[in-house]
Amino acid sequence: MARTVSEITDLRIYPIKSCRGISVESTKLTREGLELDRRWMFIDDDHKFITIRSKPQMTLINTSIDHDSDSLVIRIGDDATKLVKVPIHPDQEWLDTNTKLVSVDIWEHITDAYAYTDPKLKSMFSEFFGESVRLVVKGPEPRICRGNGDPMYLGREEKVNFPDVLPVLIASETSLAELNARLRELGQSEITIERFRPNIIIKGGEPWSEDSWKTVRFNGDSSLFTTITGGNRHAIDLDVVARCARCTVPNVNPDTAEKHPHQPWDLLVSYRRVDEGIKYKPCFGMLCCPRDEGDVEVGMRFEVTEVTQAHKYIKGF
Repeated sequence: MARTVSEITDLRIYPIKSCRGISVESTKLTREGLELDRRWMFIDDDHKFITIRSKPQMTLINTSIDHDSDSLVIRIGDDATKLVKVPIHPDQEWLDTNTKLVSVDIWEHITDAYAYTDPKLKSMFSEFFGESVRLVVKGPEPRICRGNGDPMYLGREEKVNFPDVLPVLIASETSLAELNARLRELGQSEITIERFRPNIIIKGGEPWSEDSWKTVRFNGDSSLFTTITGGNRHAIDLDVVARCARCTVPNVNPDTAEKHPHQPWDLLVSYRRVDEGIKYKPCFGMLCCPRDEGDVEVGMRFEVTEVTQAHKYIKGF
């Protein structure tokens, strides 16, 4: 097989599930995904997770990292009065004082989380959501991957924080460009990659060639010098375990929280129902389980090391 070579053009983490993400130049890829990705989420009074599917306004909740205080900064829109910080690496004493360990439900998969008890935090977000909600951070209990990442299919046990199913989502710029060209032909506005909430964005080869990825590797930049000299950093390999089946979340404009009644869902349904395992949903992006850990950064070389025609989506929830 002729190996496909590209490069990373963007890295995105979404500290709080379904809230606004952060574009970073570099970060650490762990076995659970990009560092800090989806470590937090909101739950209702029944301890069930809340997402953009039912609350599009969640895209107006901004996140950022305060490195000086080692805190996650959470702000509603641009309102400086509606801002809170929570520690990124709290010790057990802080957790015992400021949180309560609870069980939470993600697609009927029960795992643990520390629920924050600060009344200001609870009231601020409950007012914004229009219902009682709580912010939680992942607890110590491993949440084992399901679906195509289940140990019986993957061949090993991997864990994940609060993504729906699997740790890493990779998307291709060329596939987005092809989709946008079709949207323009329909007289619709182009959309950004943020609509699909990927972690790693690559330049890509042929549009939709990612459908057949089986294993991929990050191992250095794509500069001419590196190509000529064979220079290489520590290689990080990932198993590409499934296509990402999409709901209507990409219809939500992340800047306004407005949900388009049709696009891009209708267009994607018309030609991207490509997986025999989930025929009623279109696919965009590929879900992965890392084999290794290490630093990743924009500009790193991205290489497809193995392909397959056997991808078949297995429901993970």
